[in-house]
This record gives sequence, C-alpha cells and structure tokens, in this order.
Amino acid sequence: MHAPEPGRSLFGAAAGEEALRLKSQLGSALFGLALVQVLLALWMYRGGAKVRQARTAHRLGGAAAFVLSVPIAQHCLLSYGVRFTDARVAVHSLAGCFLYGAFAAKVLLVRHGRLPGWALPAAGGALFCAVGLLWWTAALWFLNDYSTPGF
Repeated sequence: MHAPEPGRSLFGAAAGEEALRLKSQLGSALFGLALVQVLLALWMYRGGAKVRQARTAHRLGGAAAFVLSVPIAQHCLLSYGVRFTDARVAVHSLAGCFLYGAFAAKVLLVRHGRLPGWALPAAGGALFCAVGLLWWTAALWFLNDYSTPGF
C-alpha cells in the first residue's frame, strides 16, 4: 500500500504545474521516440539493404524510450498513485500499468524465436498504443490547458 505524495518534485522541478510541464515535455519526447520506433519497425519488416542498421537503431531507441519512461512513471506512481477519480485519470492509470506489461511481453517475444509472424508486430503495436494513450491522457491534457479532446 502506497500513500501518494502530491508534493514530490521531478528532477528539481517543483511539484504542481512545473512538474506537470516537465512530465509533459518528457512524455512528448517519449511519444516522438515511439513514432520513430514504429517507422524503424516498418523499415525492418520491409527488408532491404539497411535492415541491420534499422535493427540496431530500433534497439537503441527502445532502450532510450524505456529509460525516458521510468522517471515519468515513477513520479506518477509516487505522487498520485493509481486512481479512478474520473474517466481520464482511470484510462491513464490503466494504460500506465499496461505499458510495462506490453514492454515486457515485447522483449520476451523478441528473445523467443519460434512464434507466429504477427506476434511481435502485435506486441509492438500494443506498446505504441499504450504510449500514445498515456500521452493523450496526460501530456496533451496539460498542454491543451487541462482539457483532453474526447473526454
């Protein structure tokens, strides 16, 4: 059981609006990196001469995305916890939990060699959707003056 601490700072950013701004900027960078990951994955599945470079860039980008996501997730969990106070917050909390499960599944699928051809793209797509949903329910919400389109 964890008691949320809304006053926590993030990388020295004061709690509240300053921390939300920093998390929104980091989350937007993470979403951009996730878009690059999708493009690299499509490049790898297309085949061609530079697949090795795309594979290396995809792995490095995935590691960077994971590292970038950890402080955001840590701040969310320690400051606010998992909550279901309204639809946006509930979707954000569930997507945050799903994100790391999807990431673990994708890493395990990469290491496993004998799976159907659709399994890895499905896991990568689920991971991308989780990042996009998290960005939509948090970073876009903040950057759009505390309003999420569709909620």
